[in-house]
Amino acid sequence: MTDTVAHPPLAVTSLPSRLRQYQALTKPRVVQLIVFCAVIGMLLAVPGLPDWRVALAATVGIWLVAAAAAAFNCLVEQHIDARMARTAWRPTARGQLTNTQTLTFSALLCAAGSALLYVAVNPLTMWLTFATFVGYAVIYTVVLKPMTPQNIVIGGASGAMPPVLGWAAIRGEVGPEALIMCLIIFLWTPPHFWALALYRVEDYRKAGLPMLPVTHGSEFTRLQVLLYTLVLFAATLLPFVSGMSGWLYLAAAVALNAVFIGYAWQLWRSYSDTLARKTFRYSILYLALLFAALLVDHYLTPLL
Repeated sequence: MTDTVAHPPLAVTSLPSRLRQYQALTKPRVVQLIVFCAVIGMLLAVPGLPDWRVALAATVGIWLVAAAAAAFNCLVEQHIDARMARTAWRPTARGQLTNTQTLTFSALLCAAGSALLYVAVNPLTMWLTFATFVGYAVIYTVVLKPMTPQNIVIGGASGAMPPVLGWAAIRGEVGPEALIMCLIIFLWTPPHFWALALYRVEDYRKAGLPMLPVTHGSEFTRLQVLLYTLVLFAATLLPFVSGMSGWLYLAAAVALNAVFIGYAWQLWRSYSDTLARKTFRYSILYLALLFAALLVDHYLTPLL
């Protein structure tokens, strides 16, 4: 990569505007969900509250590395982003930040986050977090995404790691409970992302990306969304079956999955872009509420 991309010349930018551009590279909303799931993993790792100093260092370190991966993704996909309405505003797509600036920013964030995790948390968490960075920024973004319509399924493994990172930060190991949470996010990712891809299919087609609705059509993709929500429902029962959670979580999981499956069923039977958009937005709320229910159950069940 070079800095000679065919963009308009870089204008003189004020410091606040430049800071906002760097912030945009980190994809704040995506990283917030990642950090939230990691914090849930930390809180579930012990019966009471974890050591706040370790938890704080782990939260900041994971945030820094996740933000670094997001910035690297923007760098690699700048030409694709420029052709898609959903991402054309990104600073790299608009030529507001050079490749050198973006790469340096990503490297500094990754280095700072990794150092913090190694020194203030534990080496296992640092290496797992760095592996997640490589999985998302390199294996998914560079290799899988432009090559196969199963990109989001295979690449979803790295996106499913946050609760494992949180658990490892507090316990210094990866337990079966952490792997159950990882499995839930892994199975959640395809219906979540394919709902977005359905109503953004022309964007992906223009960008030349082999997303499932582009390669296999809308009907096949909608069926996959429905099937994955059914498998996801089964996976969300594992915390209760394994004794990790109680009845409070089970009730929340059944209710949340009923709505998600309802959306997927409607999407399969009578498609509309509006319904796909609603399904995508609900999927984000679904994951946040599901993990929040795990957390509430963790602290309230022993008191009941």
